[in-house]
Amino acid sequence: MSFVVDPSSPSVRIKLTIAYRGTHYHGWQRQEIPPTWKGETLPDHGLPTVQECLEKAIKHVVRHPLNVVGSSRTDSGVHAKGQVVHFDTDKVQIPVEGFRRAINSRLPGDINVVKLEHTPATFDAIGSTVSKRYQYVIWNAIDRNPHLYGLDNHRWQTLDVDLMRQAAASFVGTHDFVGFAKAGHGRESTVRTIFNCAVSKRKQFVVIGVEGSGFLWNQIRIMAGTLLEIGHGELPADRVRVALESGERRLAGRTAPANGLYLQWIKFASNSEPA
Repeated sequence: MSFVVDPSSPSVRIKLTIAYRGTHYHGWQRQEIPPTWKGETLPDHGLPTVQECLEKAIKHVVRHPLNVVGSSRTDSGVHAKGQVVHFDTDKVQIPVEGFRRAINSRLPGDINVVKLEHTPATFDAIGSTVSKRYQYVIWNAIDRNPHLYGLDNHRWQTLDVDLMRQAAASFVGTHDFVGFAKAGHGRESTVRTIFNCAVSKRKQFVVIGVEGSGFLWNQIRIMAGTLLEIGHGELPADRVRVALESGERRLAGRTAPANGLYLQWIKFASNSEPA
């Protein structure tokens, strides 16, 4: 049963599922302009980020200040198929589909609101998150695909996918991922749980899928880079296990480029979802 809004309520919490191409953005999170910045900025303030663009579009519709809270803080150049955000508004009478279309009409073509829902005030895009799934997409062919430029990681070398699958299995479970995080990640704990890590191949596409409770800065890109080096024969298949046990970043592979990474979907605690 869908969540019913009380028209007498002064405000309602809105949940958005959005998709975006991260190529032209400095990640999800709003950022101030550094003194060294020489490129174009958005009309308001800050670097071009997805959060900044989305907040601007929503403000045009609701006509009041707001803060959009995103579940996952994707990095510069990373894409999303199912980022989830929430915000509060007093515009309780706007029909759901009309609201969604109104926001999209104010967004650039590389950001799209896929779904808009009314949700209980207990829902929190960050705190209610149970797990997230990312995909890392590789175009494995001699020639690059110009139609995928900026949307995949092109690797012309033959990849040993079976060896990559074998190594990927070592990520599953609860581990200290300090050896798979960028320095300065800022997290008190580097322990994370990976529920699934699989490598699939279909024609020229090789896709690394990772579902976990949460991730450290650059964690998935370092995991993908390590699996790619194993697939190329540059690292042994047991390197994942060794790097996890040692906690040394130098033993893991290089950080894979951002353009192949997608936030696929996010799952939430059932008691925070609409009834």
